[in-house]
Order: sequence, then structure tokens, then C-alpha cells
Amino acid sequence: MIRVNDKEFDENVILHEMQYHSGKTQREALIKASESLIISELVKQRGVELSIDADDREEDEFLDALLAKDVQIPTASDEDCQTYYQQNTDKFMSTPLLAVRHILLAADPEDETARIAAEDLGKHLIQQLQEDPSRFVSLARTHSICPSKNTEGQLGQLSRGQTVEEFERQVFKCQPGLVAAPISTRYGVHVVEIQHRVDGRLLPYEMVEERIKEYLNEKVKRKSIAQYIETLIGNARIEGFDFSVSESPLMQ
Repeated sequence: MIRVNDKEFDENVILHEMQYHSGKTQREALIKASESLIISELVKQRGVELSIDADDREEDEFLDALLAKDVQIPTASDEDCQTYYQQNTDKFMSTPLLAVRHILLAADPEDETARIAAEDLGKHLIQQLQEDPSRFVSLARTHSICPSKNTEGQLGQLSRGQTVEEFERQVFKCQPGLVAAPISTRYGVHVVEIQHRVDGRLLPYEMVEERIKEYLNEKVKRKSIAQYIETLIGNARIEGFDFSVSESPLMQ
């Protein structure tokens, strides 16, 4: 039994709510369900106190109406946005562009022996290419399992988001030239050459100003909601549940 001021939730209500909350254990799901019921009830009760009708509103719409009446949520100033931009320039770079060719060697990710063999072959091919770069096309035709072997191993012009993460993470760190070690991905082992690189550039502040403002305002709003809920909890009479021992992401 949980009591929130004068409202009681019995075991059946709590168990019904559990179906909407996942957890590593049944206890974790139970905690999440209990928190959700309590917080939802506190918000409804506060709405009643402020004469805000919840019946004809969606949950998000009701919460926005409650916050508008009960909470002062600051908005990001131009100075805040400028400061964030200047301190996080790495977030506002255009993607680099790479011209890449590769030799893809077969290796099942689940077959450790095949993976090691492919990596050894990749190292051997890299050594040959370091001695004679002109052999790339012939080695691609002989060893690559990628259809690109018929176009000299060319992958074309790449930007971020066009290849699998494990490949992208490595190649976008590289400067032009033969990559010194094989790159393993879910598709196999790659011998890679960066033929050309155009580095990303810092986007003008005017291009990202609205995105920064939306991000900062949403961040402040989430923090304000969390503090508001904490205040509602602190002012309520809650029996059968202790928020002080909860580590649920819901409260964070």
C-alpha cells in the first residue's frame, strides 16, 4: 500500500502499473512503477489546487499548463548561447570528406581463427603496399571480397554516417595515405588508403544559434521539472515508499 497525501494505491494498482516499466529485476520494475504513480498523483493534486483541469488534456499538455502557472523556467540568453558555442566548437564542425579505397578480407566476427588470419593477411598486404603503392589495384582484385574490387577498391567520397560505426571511427581519424594497420568491422578486415581528405570547418554561429537555444532551453526545462517534482515530493505526505533510497533514472 502506498499513500500520497489522501490518495491510496493498493497492490493491484501498483502491479498493473508495473507492466509499463522494465527493469533488470522485479524489484527495480516495482520501484519505477511506484515512483511513476506517486509523481503522477502529486502533479494531478497540484493541478487541482491550481484549478487546472486534467480530464480534457494530454499528459504533456497538462504538465506544460501546470509548469506555466507554477514554475518560472528561465530561457537561454544570447550570451548563454554564444558561450556554449565558443566552448563547444567541436560540436559545430561540418563533417570531413574522404576519398577512400579499400581491400576487404573475409572474416566472420564469430570466428576468432578466421579473424586473426585475416588480420595477419591485412598486415602482410600493407607491408607490400608500403614497398610498392602501385600494387593496390592488383591486390584488391586478388584478395577483396567487396564489389569495389572491380572499381580499383574505390568507396567513393565518404562523409560521417555513410559507413558502419567501427569503420567510420577509425578512418575519420586518418590523414591521407595508407592506413598503417588493418581495420576490423562486422564485414571483415579492411586494408584502407585515404586518397584525399577535406577537413570539416566550423559552422558560423548564425547557422547553429537556434539549435543551441533549443538545446539549452530544453536542458533548463528538464532541470526545472526535476526540481519542481522534488519540491512536490518534499511537501507531500508519502507513506509506503522512500524516495531517498531510489536510484531510478526516473528521478534523474
